[in-house]
Amino acid sequence: MQERALKTLEFDKIISQLLEHVSSSLGMAKATELMPSTNYEEVVQWQEETDEAAKVVRMRGNIPLSGIHDIRPHVKRSTIGGMLSPIELNQIASTVHVSRQIKRFTEEFHHDEPIPILFGLAEQIIVLAEVEEEIKMAIDEQGSVMDSASEALRALRNQLRRNESKVREKLESMIRSSSAAKMLSDTIITIRNDRYVIPVKQEYRGHYGGIIHDQSASGQTLFIEPQSVVTLNNELSGIRVKEQQEIDRILAQLTVLVAEHREELLSIVEILKDIDFMFAKAKYGQRIKGTKPKINNERRINLFKARHPLIPLDQVVANDVALGDSYSAIVITGPNTGGKTVTLKTVGLCTLMAQAGLQIPALDESEMGVFEAVYADIGDEQSIEQSLSTFSSHMVNIVSILEDVNSNSLVLFDELGAGTDPQEGAALAISILDEVNKQGARVIATTHYPELKAYGYNREGVVNASVEFDVETLSPTYRLLIGVPGRSNAFEISKRLGLKEDVIDTARSHVSDETNKIENMIASLEESRRAAEIEHKEAAELLKQADMLHRDLQKQVMEYYEKKEALEEKAKKKAADIVENARAEAETVISDLRKMQLEKRAEIKEHELIDARKRLEDAAPKTAIKRKEAAKTSHEFQPGDEVKVLTFDQKGQLIERVSAKEWQVQIGIMKMKVKERDLEFIKAPKVVETKPLATIRGKDFHVSLELDLRGERYENALARVEKYIDDSLLAGYPRVSIIHGKGTGALRTGVQEYLKNHRSVKSIRFGEAGEGGSGVTVVELR
Repeated sequence: MQERALKTLEFDKIISQLLEHVSSSLGMAKATELMPSTNYEEVVQWQEETDEAAKVVRMRGNIPLSGIHDIRPHVKRSTIGGMLSPIELNQIASTVHVSRQIKRFTEEFHHDEPIPILFGLAEQIIVLAEVEEEIKMAIDEQGSVMDSASEALRALRNQLRRNESKVREKLESMIRSSSAAKMLSDTIITIRNDRYVIPVKQEYRGHYGGIIHDQSASGQTLFIEPQSVVTLNNELSGIRVKEQQEIDRILAQLTVLVAEHREELLSIVEILKDIDFMFAKAKYGQRIKGTKPKINNERRINLFKARHPLIPLDQVVANDVALGDSYSAIVITGPNTGGKTVTLKTVGLCTLMAQAGLQIPALDESEMGVFEAVYADIGDEQSIEQSLSTFSSHMVNIVSILEDVNSNSLVLFDELGAGTDPQEGAALAISILDEVNKQGARVIATTHYPELKAYGYNREGVVNASVEFDVETLSPTYRLLIGVPGRSNAFEISKRLGLKEDVIDTARSHVSDETNKIENMIASLEESRRAAEIEHKEAAELLKQADMLHRDLQKQVMEYYEKKEALEEKAKKKAADIVENARAEAETVISDLRKMQLEKRAEIKEHELIDARKRLEDAAPKTAIKRKEAAKTSHEFQPGDEVKVLTFDQKGQLIERVSAKEWQVQIGIMKMKVKERDLEFIKAPKVVETKPLATIRGKDFHVSLELDLRGERYENALARVEKYIDDSLLAGYPRVSIIHGKGTGALRTGVQEYLKNHRSVKSIRFGEAGEGGSGVTVVELR
């Protein structure tokens, strides 16, 4: 990537903002070295890493990264014979602790939401719990070696505290004496050179004897170690030496432990560096409200509502930019200070950021191509050292670009051909654009030369664009208009500022008719585009509202059918419970009746017991608590088939198959996707009616020996009797029974009258006491 382009597009400022989101010096070092990649696979991988980290930030806020240190120098010192300090050991323990936290956090998150890249990194972390534990047992958070580091150190420190107490008691007795107030500058005990002393006035220096360790600035106070405590202080010093020796031994032991795990610790550092950097990119993306762009290898750019990342969100204007699909070059014309340069830098920075694995300040679904090089000639630079003019400085840069540009390049020209004679500058600009286009590069150029307005119409793969200017407010709106060249607003602005109308008319007369026609055409294009945008916005809003209404209706219909089915099931279940209770009670009664029968206390017929149980079973409602399933059928569904949607218990019509297992079904005014297993075929769109073939039944045809007519209407009962007699004759039965019950006797009389006149009935009679009595008619067949 060209270093000049990185500087011109201010990529270094993007890095500075990124550095604000790192959690350690490790991440800072990697972020500082970040450069855009020109390898397609690498760019895709970097974007996936950032997107995974962004998912974690979005769902959990952050990952536990606090406490990471660059421990590589400490590890190196441990392996070359150096002894690590308590602070350095603490940093190692802290880093190991963070690595364990991240490993646990990542595993838990991956269980709920897949994050394969982060999970893969965390899996490589080797848990060094023993190293962390050994260090934390010996050193506290302030970096001091604790008494618990060893038994010897605890004993030495206990002894040290006892001796210090003795020294202080001795000195306190001195400063509390009656003469102390006269001889001491202050009645306090202090320390000099690690030995306890008292402040004695100069004139009483000989009273206490001992050793002078220091004196005040005025020389009037001497800090004396009295002779009576010299021996005790000497003992203290000896204990302190032993204490330091034990501390050194403990630190040396921990240093050896670190050296033994050198490889694992260095591996942890590298993994934490990568994770810290990933989350710095994700948090920066959140700051600029960035999104993950789709990366393509066809050098295609499609930006939706792209913003310049270095302009505050409340000031920046978002624009759509498309390049590399139907056209490979954009020529932006129009006056200065309209936002043309910002548009160039926005496209250039978004390209660099995408290829560096950063999210871009644009809406979802934006696309970025991968370029081998980005070239930028932007700004009014002037090389004083080389005595070059503005034009010369630009030409030096352009010459360099033309030498290296190829079909995998993105070229950004700002005010191409500026700084020289307008006619020659415009001609040069056209020639340079032709050369870059010939190389197949993607190019965006800005210019204020009117000659280039026709360039987009005369060259294939080139489109005109402009930055909108509001004549009413005399200020640019910074909105990019693709397909509309910029026009001069000098006359309108002058008029708004109060220039006389006759002066403006005179000025217009000096402009050629052809130029006026072009300007009028451009004005018409702008007006048409503005109207089209308003209509498009209104249509989009209406479509959005219609879609929301459709979804809401669909949701309500589904909720209605679900609620309806639930209520039906609830009612059926309640009815079933009531009947079940009645059945249980009836079973008890039947059991008692049987018991009485066995004991011969009552003549209870078996068929009456069966009859009572059957009536109870028929009273029980049939519940459909289990989910209905489509009946097994060999029918292959076709569009237009009438079907039953089992989940809603509604009829519908198949419209089209949307996948191997789903159909789009029309249910009333609603269309919805339904799984094929939830559909039951009813009929095809056109049914050819054919008369069914007569079925001849032989003696193997199963017919019950009884026909139960209880509860039937008179007409239905006679029809059933007629069919039953025919079926019984075909089955070869000599005798059958028809159960009509006693009731009012109307059904019994009607059935018997019919049977008496039937040609196949030999005789009829009421049932015996054991056959059901007058509730049953026994029929003898011919």
